[in-house]
Amino acid sequence: MIALGIVLLIIGWLLGISILWTIGIILLVIGAVLWIMGSLGHAVGGRRHYW
Repeated sequence: MIALGIVLLIIGWLLGISILWTIGIILLVIGAVLWIMGSLGHAVGGRRHYW
């Protein structure tokens, strides 16, 4: 999810499409939160860790 967010950020920035930029930021934040929760030992989506 983090990688997809970064890709959408880059594409949105290069093409000047603001909706891709916004979706990229949202996916990046959600991916970072899931990654942090998984690394702290919380079960995310029924899994012990999240990649």
